[in-house]
Amino acid sequence: MARFDLTDFEWLVIQPLLPTKVRGVKRVDDRRVLNGIFWRLRTGAPWADIPARYGPYTTCVNRFNRWRRAGVWKHILDAVSVAYEGDIQMIDSSSIRVHQHGANGKKDQRSRCMGHSRGGLTTKIHALVDAMGMPIMLKLTEGQAADGRSAVDMFDTVGKGDILLADRAYDSDALRAEMEARGARANIRAMPQRVIKPVFSHLLYKQRNLVERFFNKLKHFRAVATRYDQRDDNYLASVQLASIRIWLRHNESVT
Repeated sequence: MARFDLTDFEWLVIQPLLPTKVRGVKRVDDRRVLNGIFWRLRTGAPWADIPARYGPYTTCVNRFNRWRRAGVWKHILDAVSVAYEGDIQMIDSSSIRVHQHGANGKKDQRSRCMGHSRGGLTTKIHALVDAMGMPIMLKLTEGQAADGRSAVDMFDTVGKGDILLADRAYDSDALRAEMEARGARANIRAMPQRVIKPVFSHLLYKQRNLVERFFNKLKHFRAVATRYDQRDDNYLASVQLASIRIWLRHNESVT
């Protein structure tokens, strides 16, 4: 088994979640193709450099794109993350530099989630993680997008009795009111200009480093740490695949 290949445990989890309907000629071995996709994800190499042991690189590219369009990657991530520890949830974002290969694509009418920020041309990954620092929800925006406004649709999993941890970029009356309406507690660091500071626990806030650790793990995957994809949906699929691998390794370590 090569360095970045799926372990037997990881394959046992993923295999039942893959599409089962096959039209025409039987498709190439799923495990081999997935190993090729994960090799490219981990190394950040061009698709054409995928080693021959994984079969034709075009098969890996086509499978990645076809299953992205079919929602397979999101389906797998939803399945492996369904048992998240939600009593404490944390949100944050991380800016990713866009490589010139990703920036030089054809300009079309669809948003590519690229924008100019202090780091140049960047994409921002927004992540909501659970009490173990494992990803629950992911989203892309342009690099200059404001964290608080970008996260308004990311709190479906926060419910009664839960605690949301966030830095001051998420401090707004609207978000605090939404958490209150959900029966949840917002432990968010207040903006300096607030005259009356809401109740805030420094002890609880220390756990927020888990979302930062998640981003560190995510950036071990070089195809995520630098954005080479021109399309935002392809890049989001790469982020989802990396998150799937993080979940699988976590589950294998505690099994």
